[in-house]
Amino acid sequence: METPEVETKLEEQQFWDELDVILNTPCPTQHQIDVQLRSYLQLISTYRDDYLQSEYDMVKCGFRLIDSKVFAEHKTYVRRRFVGRFLKEPSNSARLHVITATLLYDGIDNPKTFELMLEQNAFARLIDLIWKDVARLNFGFHKILLEVFYEMCRIQKLRSQDLDVLQDEFIKHLLEQVEEGGGDPDDPYNYAVVKVLLVLNEQYMLSEIGMREDAPPPTNRVVKVLSFNGPDFKTFGENIILLLNRETETPTQLLILKLLFLLFTTSRTYEYFYTNDLCVLVDVMIRSLADLPEEENTLRHMYLRVFHPLLSHTQLRHPPHYKRAEIIKLLNQLSNVKSQHFSPADPTTLRLVSRCNKVDWLCDSPIEEKAHELARQYLGMSLQDVGSSMSVVEVAAVKEKAPTKPGSKKKERGAPPPPPPGRIRGVWGGLEKVSAPEVHSEPPKCEPKKGPPLANGSLRRRGPPPPVPSARSVHAVKVGVATDS
Repeated sequence: METPEVETKLEEQQFWDELDVILNTPCPTQHQIDVQLRSYLQLISTYRDDYLQSEYDMVKCGFRLIDSKVFAEHKTYVRRRFVGRFLKEPSNSARLHVITATLLYDGIDNPKTFELMLEQNAFARLIDLIWKDVARLNFGFHKILLEVFYEMCRIQKLRSQDLDVLQDEFIKHLLEQVEEGGGDPDDPYNYAVVKVLLVLNEQYMLSEIGMREDAPPPTNRVVKVLSFNGPDFKTFGENIILLLNRETETPTQLLILKLLFLLFTTSRTYEYFYTNDLCVLVDVMIRSLADLPEEENTLRHMYLRVFHPLLSHTQLRHPPHYKRAEIIKLLNQLSNVKSQHFSPADPTTLRLVSRCNKVDWLCDSPIEEKAHELARQYLGMSLQDVGSSMSVVEVAAVKEKAPTKPGSKKKERGAPPPPPPGRIRGVWGGLEKVSAPEVHSEPPKCEPKKGPPLANGSLRRRGPPPPVPSARSVHAVKVGVATDS
């Protein structure tokens, strides 16, 4: 009687070698490609508990496929087959884990992969996996699913049927993940959840573009949940401010600012943030607006659009007003129309700065207002506030600019130099002047008494008034010309 043949267990290096053999064998027909892919996934499933314990090992399997001969020769077909397997594989299987990792890293280099996933209705499956199906303690797989979700929404606009799949409970589930994680900004999983919430808000804003005027816009469920349950999810607010403080990529900064814009312009979320966090946000915005290079107009405009409702609607509108002097100095600096070192400010920046200047607790005193008026008269400067018709659609249409290249030097804006002692500063750092008294044209009959001259265009200074000229002098001071006291 023959002894049944016992399958020999592969050693770890043999396992990886076997994967390479399967993936690099020539396969001229689609049937052979299917056989190879099944063998590849079956080998992964068999040795999951032995050699695929870490997230690194799962991702390594995905990269073995992306770098293989079968993928290089049949990319389109392999992608389509893997998207189909993504919809059908059991939720906690090693095969689905590797398939998802492969689609993620292939899609980062080839956005058509994410477009194909949306076409094949993978969005609903992705939500179910994140929300219900995958074990909550499987953080490595959850993180990959969240990254796929983020990249899928980042590179394309979701369809209305995709937004309809989203529910309030799913948004609450994501916010609960942030709360349970303690809001650690250095936790990669927590960072992935926050980015998903930010990109979902962006999708709701984009959904209003191109809609018929009579059609109601879809409900922004991110803002809705924070409006009704904000006190339960304060950690998320802390996280996005910390993230804005650290973030260097322009697209992510814009995503954060767009959500802040909606939160500060929605009455139910005016006071969602803690006051201390708002003070941190003011510090971040002052530093960012002062340090942004001149070519970063898109980001500067978005900061200023958020700055106005932040100062007008939140707790910052109540005394004591946080960093009032620094804010006024910054706004004056940004509205500097022309200087020796910087090019003129663009009209949009001037309009947005002018709107911020209209905040009640930033309004100038009567003396400062008089200086503004004199500057307009003598220097011909005017900053009329034309109002703001900025809508959610216009904010959402702001394009995401690529981050600044490493090593590029930023041009810092500087405040205008202080005036010399004894001079009065005007609105642009200019000097307040006073016209000289008028005199008659005929020659004088006698020498008037000597006194401090007040030449045409001279600067007004403090000191004793000039002596009254003699009644016989033809240099009689015109009635109504005041002297300094």
